[in-house]
Amino acid sequence: MYKVTLLPGDGTGPEIIEATRKCVDATGVKIDWDVQECGIEVIEAEGKVPERVLDSIRANKVALKGPITTPIGKGFRSVNVFLRHALGLYACVRPCKTYKGVRTYFEGSNVDLVLVRENTEDLYAGVEFRAGEEKTANLIKMINEASGDKKINTRDDTTGVSIKPISYEGTRKVTDFGFDYAVKNKRKSVTSVCKANIMKFTDGLWYDETRAVALAYGADFEWPELAEGVKPDPELVGKVSEATGIKYMERLIDNMCMQLVQKPELYDVIITQNLYGDILSDLCAGLVGGLGVAPGANIGEDAALFEATHGSAPKYKGLNKVNPTAVILSGKMMLDHLGEHEAASKLENAVAEVIAEGKDVTYDMKADRNDPTAVGTQEMAEAICRRM
Repeated sequence: MYKVTLLPGDGTGPEIIEATRKCVDATGVKIDWDVQECGIEVIEAEGKVPERVLDSIRANKVALKGPITTPIGKGFRSVNVFLRHALGLYACVRPCKTYKGVRTYFEGSNVDLVLVRENTEDLYAGVEFRAGEEKTANLIKMINEASGDKKINTRDDTTGVSIKPISYEGTRKVTDFGFDYAVKNKRKSVTSVCKANIMKFTDGLWYDETRAVALAYGADFEWPELAEGVKPDPELVGKVSEATGIKYMERLIDNMCMQLVQKPELYDVIITQNLYGDILSDLCAGLVGGLGVAPGANIGEDAALFEATHGSAPKYKGLNKVNPTAVILSGKMMLDHLGEHEAASKLENAVAEVIAEGKDVTYDMKADRNDPTAVGTQEMAEAICRRM
C-alpha cells in the first residue's frame, strides 16, 4: 500500500483528478490517497499554500496534482513555481510521445522524446528589479562599473533587470538526473541545450558541466573535440558503474527549435535550463497533438510531484468535458516512479487503445470538435478502466 498526496486543484482540476484516480486504482495498485485541498479558493482564503499541503507531500514523498490557478496581480507569481522551490523539485520531466489517433500536423511521425528541465535556477529564479526604483538604478550603476565595455546602455530609471543564476551544482544535479533517466529507460542519446555562443559565463558554464557529467557516464560525444580538456565530474566519478554508450549531443536553443520541427525523431532525452525548457516543452507538446496529451513530473531528492503541463481551464469547470489524458499519463509516470512498471505499462496501453479507437474520447480528440458522439471526462476514464 502506497500513501500518495492528492491535490485536486481548482477549475477543471477536481474532475480530471477524479478521472485519473479511477484509472490508477483500476490498475490494481493499492494507494491510500491523502486528499489535500489547495485550489485558488483555499489559497486566497489562507493567503498562501497551506503548510499542511507541504507537510503531506514531504511525509508521503509522492503527490499527484491537478492544475491550480495562479493568483493574478497578488500573492506569489505561480503556485507551481512555489511548490517546486519549497520542495526542492529540481528536475521537471516532460515526455512527448506520438499516440495513434491523436491528430497533429506531424501525421505519420514517431516522436518519442523526453524533456528534462532544470527547475530552480535561470531567469525563473525570480530575482528581478523593477524599473524606476532606486535600488534598480544602483544595481545598473554597479553592473556598468564592474563590466568594463559591456554596459547596460539604457536609462537606469526606465529599465527593469532580471538576474540569470546558473550554477555548477544545479547543472550537475539535473544533468546527472537526465543521464540516469536515460540509462534506466534505455534511451539512446542525451542532448544538452542552451545559448552558450552568446551567454558565455552562464550558458557556457552549463555546457562545461553537462560535458563533465557526460564524461563521467562514459557517453559517446557526437563531436569528440567537445571533450578535449574536460575532466569527468568528480562528484560522479565512481558512482556510475559502467560505460553507458549513450550519445551526447549539444544544440543551441534556436537551432533546437528548428531541429525539433524538422526532424524530432533524431532526439531522445533533452536537458536544458528553466526558461528554454518551458518554451521547448510546449513546442514538443505541439509535435504530438497539444497539451491535452502532455504529462509531466517535478522530481527532487526527497519528493516527486506529478501533474499535467496544461492549466486549470476554469471556463469548463463542472462541465465534465475536458480531456483527462495528460493527467492520466502523469499518473502512469507516478506508477513508474513507485516501481510499479507493469501497472504503468498496463495503464498507458489502455489509454493508447482508447485513443486509437477514437470512440470514447472527449470532443477535442474527435476529427470534428462538434461531434455529438464525444464523451465526457469521466466516461473517457471509465473506457480506459475497461481496457485494463
